[in-house]
Amino acid sequence: MTDFSALRDQVVQLTKEVGKFIFNEAANFDVSKLEHKGLNNLVSYVDKEAEQRLVAGLEKFLPEAGFITEEETKSEQGEEFNWIIDPLDGTTNFIHGLPVYSVSIALMQHDELVIGVVYDITRDECYHAVKGGGAYCNDKKISVSGAPTLGDSLIATGFPYYSFDLMQKYLQVMGSFMQSCHGVRRLGSAALDLAYVACGKFEGYFEFNINSYDVAGGALLVQEAGGQVTDFRGGKNFVFGREICVSNSPAVQQEMLKLIEPFWKA
Repeated sequence: MTDFSALRDQVVQLTKEVGKFIFNEAANFDVSKLEHKGLNNLVSYVDKEAEQRLVAGLEKFLPEAGFITEEETKSEQGEEFNWIIDPLDGTTNFIHGLPVYSVSIALMQHDELVIGVVYDITRDECYHAVKGGGAYCNDKKISVSGAPTLGDSLIATGFPYYSFDLMQKYLQVMGSFMQSCHGVRRLGSAALDLAYVACGKFEGYFEFNINSYDVAGGALLVQEAGGQVTDFRGGKNFVFGREICVSNSPAVQQEMLKLIEPFWKA
């Protein structure tokens, strides 16, 4: 039987090592080496090198596991275990010198998240969780906020930067949230949005057109910190369904889903 706690500790150490590489590269980043995967979808040699280092380390920890990776360093999926990796979540922030970016790693066993790690690189804060074992920031156990209603909440989101066909709907959803909570923030790293819900900095987060590697690690953090995680319809398809809604409580979750539903019917 796999010892997920011991495996998590190995992943945390690897993530910090790769995070240190990313942090050091930020000081002398060469913008001329940027690549464009699509409209406003940027990738750098830092993303690619970081992912290669992560894959090399994770292969040693759990050789039978497959991979789902943003930069497709390795993409063969395993029968039981799969690592889901975003080597640098917040690449646009990174290349502009905005210190809000992270490494996100999750391990899925069949269709269940069992390990989640999100490293807030510039703050040297590593959020981590094992299914059933609670959520932590470094060595301190964390929990979601106790804010009772959406009206007491600070909410995070992400803005579409390509595939703008649903943009008008999303702006309407955002308008509803802006009138119903303390404020709406857009940091530019979904993994950190989720980690910050887990530790109580945000009460909720929602986004569409989002990828599994952006949210898998952080989703488990929120669950293990006592929060709620669903898709926009209240279902469980939040890792691969390209939409996610999270909050600190069932009550706030229902308020959020009620704001989203009129504009996002199936």
